[in-house]
Amino acid sequence: MRRILQHLGRYRRDSIICILMTALEVVMEVLLPFITARIIDDGLSESNMPVVYRYGIIMIIMAFLSLLFGALAGKFAASASAGLSANLREAIYANIQTFSFSNIDKFSVPGLVTRMTTDITNVQMAFMMTIRVAVRSPLMFIFSYAMCIYINLRMSLMFLISVAFLVVVMGAIMVYTIRIFNQVFRRYDDLNASVQENVSAIRVVKAFVREDYEDKKFSKASFNLYRLFVKAESKLALINPAMMLAVYFCIISVSWLGAHFIVGGSMSTGDLTSLFSYVMGILMSLMMLSMVVVMISMSLASIRRIREVLDETPDLKDPQDPVMNVEDGSIDFNHVSFSYKRDSDKYALSDIDLHIRSGETIGVIGGTGSGKSSLVNLICRLYDVNKGSVCVGGLDVRRYDMEALRNQVSVVLQKNTLFSGTILDNLRWGNPDATEEECVEACRMACADEFIDRFPDGYHTWIERGGNNVSGGQKQRLCIARALLKKPKILILDDSTSAVDTATDAKIREAFSREIPGTTKIIIAQRVSSVEDADRILVLDDGKISGFDSSENLLKNNEIYREIYESQVKGGGDFDQPA
Repeated sequence: MRRILQHLGRYRRDSIICILMTALEVVMEVLLPFITARIIDDGLSESNMPVVYRYGIIMIIMAFLSLLFGALAGKFAASASAGLSANLREAIYANIQTFSFSNIDKFSVPGLVTRMTTDITNVQMAFMMTIRVAVRSPLMFIFSYAMCIYINLRMSLMFLISVAFLVVVMGAIMVYTIRIFNQVFRRYDDLNASVQENVSAIRVVKAFVREDYEDKKFSKASFNLYRLFVKAESKLALINPAMMLAVYFCIISVSWLGAHFIVGGSMSTGDLTSLFSYVMGILMSLMMLSMVVVMISMSLASIRRIREVLDETPDLKDPQDPVMNVEDGSIDFNHVSFSYKRDSDKYALSDIDLHIRSGETIGVIGGTGSGKSSLVNLICRLYDVNKGSVCVGGLDVRRYDMEALRNQVSVVLQKNTLFSGTILDNLRWGNPDATEEECVEACRMACADEFIDRFPDGYHTWIERGGNNVSGGQKQRLCIARALLKKPKILILDDSTSAVDTATDAKIREAFSREIPGTTKIIIAQRVSSVEDADRILVLDDGKISGFDSSENLLKNNEIYREIYESQVKGGGDFDQPA
């Protein structure tokens, strides 16, 4: 909890004021029954109306102050708890931005969403109850019991029986329910995963008429969550009967013993009346405290999950004196081996020894799972190598400032992502200061101007979240234009023209060779026509280099490339080319 409270920041003051206001509110409430007793004993019993008026005015003032202190405590509790949750969300989000790909791989997207929504809401509610109810209840218990002792010591000892009974019952229930709530939030992850997967892939679900299957999957996740909550709530429901049993025991005890004390003259009617109020205050404070324990027990599981994200440190860090300038686009892989799991013996890439000159156009081809994407991820240091080194511009990538390196290594990944906003907004992710003319030029090179000019709003056309209102090929070309705006020394296209026809693909490659001859271009593709004009072609097989030469030489010397070439070209050409 201490780790979480570090994020209170400027809301620490509101928390302290809330605690102070709550304490003052309790003092006012505890004194009210005492004043009531004085009105009964000194005023009504003696028919002394001035005393009734005097104490009545004091009661009104104290009730008003109690109301005022309670309202202020509620206001500052809401401010402090909402501020804590806002700071936690910002801290989690900011920490996620520093994660490398290997850090992100440890958490599921639904799990991160649950942490930033449900878990933080639980912590917010628990913190509000802690500074409000968890302060109020113990103070009410202590002050009320002190007044009971002051009024009648022997009767106050009877109340300890009820208190001990409630503590044992509530303690047993809490221990049982805490274990259940630890499981609840793992079920929340499953529920969020089901929703997110269904919504993001709704077109596929409808295309394959799998709505019933998805409904059943969601219902199963929802029922598991329901079952756990019912199991926990059925035990928590026992608190109320136990509470009422203690209340009735105390009422009967006070009535029976109080009648004897009044008859005996050792207690007044006013004292008995105030004693009833204090007993109820004691028991209600225990009841409220039990609810706080429930809320805190729920939040403990949330706190642990939030801490997992906050305590996660990035696997990749900048060196102490980072190099800020990339000299050129040359790339050297020096006997590189790489595994996604640091302690695994299974390598995605094995002993890669590769040297690319600045300005070269390199094609990369190979079967699924051959390590093509893994190779290019190492160039911009999205992952670190296990063995060997990757050099850009003659220097190990681990010596560069990561932001400076990635600004000079522009990557268009397999999964193209556009964000909600205009086309210009999306293009300027590559360069926030780019003029509209520069954006138009980048789109011309990526052959995106062809369809943008047909939109009524042109470059101001609104793109829906995820680019759902443009086709796959249009999305790819916009992502290529966005990458070009960075004016990088190295441009990597990771199968990013797969959704465009071969004629457009050829135009894009021609524009690259004409407009950015000094940029090193690495083109990963599944079809030979996209890479056969490259200076050299890298053939990967099972994470190893099978060949690295021109298309002509590979046809003579490399069996894998020759098989791919013949299956595509002699077998009738690409899908959108005539045989």
